[in-house]
Amino acid sequence: MPPLDLGVLISGRGSNLQAILDAIAAGRLDARVRLVLSNRPGVEGLARAERAGIPTRVLPHKDFADRDSFDAAAVAALREAGATWVVLAGFMRLLTTTFLDAFPHRVVNIHPSLLPSFPGVDAQQQALDHGVRITGCTVHLVDAGTDTGPILAQAAVPILEGDDHDTLAARILVQEHALLVRALSWIADGRLEVSPPAAPGARARATIAGVDTALGLAQGGRAPELAGEGA
Repeated sequence: MPPLDLGVLISGRGSNLQAILDAIAAGRLDARVRLVLSNRPGVEGLARAERAGIPTRVLPHKDFADRDSFDAAAVAALREAGATWVVLAGFMRLLTTTFLDAFPHRVVNIHPSLLPSFPGVDAQQQALDHGVRITGCTVHLVDAGTDTGPILAQAAVPILEGDDHDTLAARILVQEHALLVRALSWIADGRLEVSPPAAPGARARATIAGVDTALGLAQGGRAPELAGEGA
């Protein structure tokens, strides 16, 4: 199969973008980042892309009349760059159907919780506020809901005595980097299969051929061990 042609959308420091770039450079991910697009100028993620020789584009969302106009401009930029898959790597905006219809089942997001628990913003603090003992991260395809798209893989992270937002977020982020690259490598290998909703009102489902996506419990900063074939 040809490499994945990725467009990566960011709004900040771009640490998950860096994980993708490092995996590509190390030969662990068969992909090419065609464009890094940010809705905020001057963020660290843009500098990461420039250091790697990746084209960048800034589309300040305040310059657009509405979300659809912004999304149409983002779609045009990604298509011009040759991106056929999109990764949301800390992109802090909801996407409209204008964007999602342009890349059907080809927009991937990483979220810092075990969805469907704690969708939306500041999932780490939500987990702490609810007093749960285990949280984690989820890689999923994006649909029109808020963090409701088909789940590709999850990794669990325990909440430790004395954790605060920053310590928990840092340990989850270690797992985000590993899990996002792993999920993208499965897609690059052609293992992703998306099944349409079984009934009206139901959600589409995603499966990874030959892989058990129950990734186990990550202790501290250690990467999770895969449980199934293809690990």
